[in-house]
Amino acid sequence: MVGETVVFNRDCPAVMVPDGAAATLSKGMHARLTQALGTSFTIVTGFGQMFRVDAEHADAIGKDPSDFEIAVPEGEDIEAQVWAQLSTCYDPEIPVDIVELGLVYSCRVEPTASGDAQRVEVRMTLTAPGCGMGEILVAEVKDKVLALPEVEEADVELVFDPPWDKSMMSEEARLKVGLF
Repeated sequence: MVGETVVFNRDCPAVMVPDGAAATLSKGMHARLTQALGTSFTIVTGFGQMFRVDAEHADAIGKDPSDFEIAVPEGEDIEAQVWAQLSTCYDPEIPVDIVELGLVYSCRVEPTASGDAQRVEVRMTLTAPGCGMGEILVAEVKDKVLALPEVEEADVELVFDPPWDKSMMSEEARLKVGLF
């Protein structure tokens, strides 16, 4: 799948990477699939433009959207479930999830005021402060955390202190991207 050339069989909404601008990829457009992880995929057009496409539109390139669905973890404590959800969010330019990249600075789970559900607070950053994908990644994190049945509230804060650097990546992530 990754590396294959795809042709869009219908117009398809997308987001330009890294500026985060909304775009529409036209029917008949050829592109190279560079990443298909989590609930999105990344393509590069023949003009060198990179786009992130949500998995719900995978049919536009002849793929089954259900291949990109993330199962909600069961049987683990709620904090483990939240971390599992966070690890399904990917930087569109780097084939590593945001947890392994070291973009999640903290994750706190506590009961809501009513005590009937959980409230989750996530503090995260981006690989570059000017990246236009920030709002998109924050929304994805929030949506995935709120998909957990026990979670009623989610607050995802984008922070830039301390600034992210490659040393925050896990050893596995550094190996994956060739930093060793």
